Amino acid sequence: MARKTLKFRLYPNRQQREKLTATLAVCRELYNAGLPERIEAWKNRTPVKCYEQINQLPDIKQIREDVAGVFSQVLQDTLRRLDKSYKAFFGRVQRGETPGFPRFKGRNRYDSFTYPQSGFELGGKLQLSKIGNIKIKQHREIVGDIKTLTIRHEAGCWYACFSVEFEPEKLPHNERRIGIDVGLEAFATLSDGTRIENHRYYKAAQAQLRRAQRKVARRPYKKSQRRHKAILLLQKAHQHVANQRRDFQHKLTYWLVLNFGRIAVEDLNVRGLSAGFLAKAIHDVGWSSFLTMLDYKAGNAGRQVIKVDPKDTSQECPTCHAIKKKLLSERMHRCDCGLTIGRDHAAALVILGRGLRLQAQTERQLATVA
Repeated sequence: MARKTLKFRLYPNRQQREKLTATLAVCRELYNAGLPERIEAWKNRTPVKCYEQINQLPDIKQIREDVAGVFSQVLQDTLRRLDKSYKAFFGRVQRGETPGFPRFKGRNRYDSFTYPQSGFELGGKLQLSKIGNIKIKQHREIVGDIKTLTIRHEAGCWYACFSVEFEPEKLPHNERRIGIDVGLEAFATLSDGTRIENHRYYKAAQAQLRRAQRKVARRPYKKSQRRHKAILLLQKAHQHVANQRRDFQHKLTYWLVLNFGRIAVEDLNVRGLSAGFLAKAIHDVGWSSFLTMLDYKAGNAGRQVIKVDPKDTSQECPTCHAIKKKLLSERMHRCDCGLTIGRDHAAALVILGRGLRLQAQTERQLATVA
């Protein structure tokens, strides 16, 4: 079984928007109230368990009408979310990572609440307990078992995110193989010579984003309605760029998985690469999200993604395997063996060759163990 999240746009009326906003505010207040209790208990060496905080909810409902107006499992999930954050903090401490203590959530830092088991029903509309029947744009059929529903508020819009458990449908066997070299000039170059253009969505939208950011900067009073509207416009502009990039990557990864049985890619350290002077361009192209999409889609479809060592893939000759150093400005690969092709095409061929050799080596090792 596999899991995926399906996201649909909601169109609540004014009364429903008020109820959704009120629910979000109660959950945020509950989260912020539970955190100092955890901190104080830890200081006194009397740890508080999650279920102990959940057991306090019936008493709180007796004295708070707004808390009583929120579905019980939504409130419980808020405290479980706090518990996960607290456990994740101690886990990072034990692993020697930068801990990052759980933070108090401001109004702009808490944007979702979850129905973990029940309290919702999807028909012609989305029925939410204690909120009502909300119009939903269900653009695709939900196949599988719905496990949780998360209501999310993004850039002034409301979304329903269904976590679905399903049985992956395997595609027919395919022997076609391809190597992929991701880049900045072209988004990707395939080992068969196909070049996929880099649309540079963020760069194309920079003028609009700049104007939206200046509009926010000209409204310094943080609680003003005009500043709130300006921030909303800026959020929508950023959301549009992210949606464009996500749509392009979903379509490209679907095409690759549909047409190739084995896909070789570089095992890139994107975080390390994005720390240099090319950081903006690397974030714009979105290598990390692309490789993540390709990996899980291939796994669900029964395809194979082979990750290879990225060292010198753009310097190695795919024919004679000689290493010839090239500057970043050199876009052609010219080797003493007589091969002259595009630099990115050569790198894609090298990646494919490394992937096939790595796969053959793995199969031999498995055969020896068996």
